[in-house]
Amino acid sequence: MTTWLIALPLLAVASGGTVWLLRRGGRTTVRWLLALDAGLMLGALLVLAVAAGVIVGGAEPAAAATPAAVAAAETTAGSSSWAALLGAAIAVAGSSIGAALAVAYTGAAALAAISERPEMFGRAMVIVGLAEGIAIYGLIVAVILIGRA
Repeated sequence: MTTWLIALPLLAVASGGTVWLLRRGGRTTVRWLLALDAGLMLGALLVLAVAAGVIVGGAEPAAAATPAAVAAAETTAGSSSWAALLGAAIAVAGSSIGAALAVAYTGAAALAAISERPEMFGRAMVIVGLAEGIAIYGLIVAVILIGRA
């Protein structure tokens, strides 16, 4: 909780500074901000790779197979389900974004249709409900993936 209390004001200041720079500056400001965004993305990908275990600091020699090293290796092998968990997160995020876009467009069209012909309410809500089902499908895929992890 303390991290959020520190990070949120810093995020607000950074957002305000970015808006101020974009209003004040020209193309060079946009280029600098894009370069900063690219650097932050590369840093985030590096942190993700380290957390996923793709990049390992150094290998232990085979002679150092102590019981503690064997237990650590078993723990690392047991936590290799990161790919399933990452896939579950991507499934939920993608389906939620897709459902949000679908509900936005179908909801607007449904309201327009209902305002012209009120008897279309039932049909319009069925279409909006089908659009919301996209998020449910992503959630089901995530539960299946987490179950296999």
